[in-house]
Amino acid sequence: MAEPIKVLLVDDHQVVRRGLRTFLEVQDDIEVVGEAADGAEGVARAEELRPDVVLMDIKMPGTDGIDALRGLRELGNRARVLIVTSFTEQRTVVPALRAGAAGYVYKDVDPDALAGAIRSVHAGHILLQPEVADALLSQEESSGGHGRGSALTEREREVLGLIADGRSNREIARALVLSEKTVKTHVSNILMKLDLSDRTQAALWAVRHGMAG
Repeated sequence: MAEPIKVLLVDDHQVVRRGLRTFLEVQDDIEVVGEAADGAEGVARAEELRPDVVLMDIKMPGTDGIDALRGLRELGNRARVLIVTSFTEQRTVVPALRAGAAGYVYKDVDPDALAGAIRSVHAGHILLQPEVADALLSQEESSGGHGRGSALTEREREVLGLIADGRSNREIARALVLSEKTVKTHVSNILMKLDLSDRTQAALWAVRHGMAG
């Protein structure tokens, strides 16, 4: 049996954390390994516990979710971060995704949908509502990203298409019969050539320019 997905809950409201934990404890393949009440504590706990997925609120006192996301990325923490937000906070979702979040769900999410979202981001997928994807793509286009694809090699375009399909480096390596080290090099080159900061932006770029599978 596969190891359960380790989840860290980061929210300043205890009742929200308790509700999320209640949702998740009935799932055989998900284990809540810890909680944190603000972004700074969340970063520290993520470094200590090394969860697979972090459920992160955006608005918290002190260090908010976006700053916490940046902190995790600066530390090289590989946890996938799923933003848990209220509908009225949607305008803050785009900065969170740019800071490295893998997607988001609303606080009134159905328990089964929440569990599915956790499994999805853990598998390498990106969860976006259409309006948020459009906002991200509009920002990318306004920064002059449209013509950068011509700098990609054919192999890099293949790798980019698989990134857009939510494949991990290991899965890309298997699909293209390459080493994981070579795939990592291709990913780094893609991000550099397209002037993007992470795989989320790369996947969006690929979708926008018709390179997704």
